[in-house]
Amino acid sequence: MNKMMVKTALCGALLLCSSAPLIAADTSTPNVEAKVGFRIFTKVNRPSQELVESFRDLPVSNISDMVSRTRVVDARIKKVSENNLLGVAFTVKTRPDDNLMAHKAIQMAQPGDIIVIDARGDLNNAIIGEQMVRTAIQRKLGGIIVDGAVRDYEYLAEQTDIPVYAAGVTPAGPYKDGPGEINTPVNIGGIVVRPGDILIGDDDGIVVIEPATAKQVAEQSKKKNDAEASAISKIVKGEQDHSWIDRNLQEKSVQIIDDYYQ
Repeated sequence: MNKMMVKTALCGALLLCSSAPLIAADTSTPNVEAKVGFRIFTKVNRPSQELVESFRDLPVSNISDMVSRTRVVDARIKKVSENNLLGVAFTVKTRPDDNLMAHKAIQMAQPGDIIVIDARGDLNNAIIGEQMVRTAIQRKLGGIIVDGAVRDYEYLAEQTDIPVYAAGVTPAGPYKDGPGEINTPVNIGGIVVRPGDILIGDDDGIVVIEPATAKQVAEQSKKKNDAEASAISKIVKGEQDHSWIDRNLQEKSVQIIDDYYQ
């Protein structure tokens, strides 16, 4: 092969002989493709504290009604500690038996943030225990939700500084190897939770609200709560109107048979 042929081959392989300039990689935005499954995003688009506080003292049941019962976390994720839950999601995705990224998230989260851990519902190894909860309390975090297991149940149930929800309890501890992700969308009890979502929890369970719809949902939930309080007052006084039941049945063409079943 002569020199001209060698030069042509190199030009084709390395694209060095094109008249067009080489284009450098765009580094102005995060490369979301790199290290998928083992990555950390440091920023959360948090809603205003005023918007979060608009859900304060509203029952989760009433909020759930205002989102058509569709944004409710599965009932297997239950309240472990005493306090109710209100705050902004700081999400974590872990390998089912590993809590390395959960440790990192507790160190990164801001006061009031709720650590939301997707451990795929696995109950073989605890993801959270007393030491991590004590650290979260020291950092003034807003709560911890684990779609997985916790341990040190006696301490978690008795402490009143931070709400903790989990799918189960086991004494078996976790590993600390990764992989995992922080501040990417996760699945908690069948509901997708994104960083910055508003979480409200009480004895009935947890509801997840997207910030874009939160103002409307809060306003509707307050109206629902007022109407429910009025209805309960009428029940206590013996003044409740039950006529709607028969109207509903008639509209649905129920068959009423004035006889015994044979």
